Amino acid sequence: MDNKIFDVTELNEHIKDLLDSDDMLSRVYVRGELSNYKLYPSGHHYFTMKDADGSLRCVMFKGSAAKLRFKPENGMKVIAFGRVAVFPRDGAYQLYVNELTPDGVGDLYVAFEQLKEKLLKEGLFDERHKKPLPHFPKRIAVITSSAGAAVRDIIRVLGARWPLAKIIVLPVRVQGAEAPPEIVGAIKYANRFQLADLIITGRGGGSIEDLWAFNDERVARAIFDSAIPVISAVGHEPDVTIADFVADLRAATPSNAAELAVPDINDMRETLLNLELRTGQALRRELKTLRQRLDGYKQKRVLISPKNYIDDKRMLLDYTQGRLNAASQKKLTTARERYIRLAASLDAMSPLKVLGRGYAIARTPDGHVVKKASEVKSGDRIKVRLQKDEITATVD
Repeated sequence: MDNKIFDVTELNEHIKDLLDSDDMLSRVYVRGELSNYKLYPSGHHYFTMKDADGSLRCVMFKGSAAKLRFKPENGMKVIAFGRVAVFPRDGAYQLYVNELTPDGVGDLYVAFEQLKEKLLKEGLFDERHKKPLPHFPKRIAVITSSAGAAVRDIIRVLGARWPLAKIIVLPVRVQGAEAPPEIVGAIKYANRFQLADLIITGRGGGSIEDLWAFNDERVARAIFDSAIPVISAVGHEPDVTIADFVADLRAATPSNAAELAVPDINDMRETLLNLELRTGQALRRELKTLRQRLDGYKQKRVLISPKNYIDDKRMLLDYTQGRLNAASQKKLTTARERYIRLAASLDAMSPLKVLGRGYAIARTPDGHVVKKASEVKSGDRIKVRLQKDEITATVD
């Protein structure tokens, strides 16, 4: 069998196809040390991963690099996740990295992503479940370590911004295996006894292991089930935990949580002073308008000479009375004339008027008016109505 002669590009493409068809190489985790790390203007990251005996070229494109939660540096031990493929132009295989995490937290990171995906599908992160914060909270429950800097920062900021609020500290451990059940218990305790109308829970920054209590599913569900609004204040701004996604509001730091929880009393004082000033100005304008109106009333004739006003009204009454009398008399005359016309018409149409001219009305005993001779026969009795009298006759 003759050996096939490949072009360079053909061979590179063939090798590329072989690697692309390998399922294991399409989703692979690699541990190593970063070397020759470069960030290009395009936003893509190029680097080498190496260990004691070998090295591997890697590339992380801009979209994946935007998800990094830390700044990669040369010499840092990391775990990379991605796929192995060949770049045909150079004929060299390399790792196309989708995710990059510091070595030692790879398992935690995977667990974090799995829980995040699970709770996301259940709807615990939906905005429609977020409860509004009270505008002027009277009691604020702070669930954190009593020995950490976070509680001091929160108390300091709350005291400076809104000293009217009562601060209730529920001390819990925020690190270690005992921390999640203590945080859950404090949230449930605050809800059961309605200790506050707002809860702030969190801690200062740290590694992913330090913050892991706030990535616990039990803590996430306790925050979600809380009837009292919850502000999550975990770590410094780059740190994001499951609690941040579930809480009604996420703060970048504990100090920021205190700033978001209450208004600034100095701003409120300034607002009230402005309102007082504007109210005073409005009242003065209203008083000026009323004073001008009163001065106008003082010039009216009715107040200057009440008797003249009464005389005017009396004359108007007489005039109105005269018009009413004239109208009534006119209407009465018109009605009387109409009555006379109707009476004359009625009299002219009266049967008695006809009888007065010598006519008579013949009726049968049952009152039927005889209009034709055929309506009676010889011997019938009839009544004949004259102008003044009535006679009885017999038909012959």
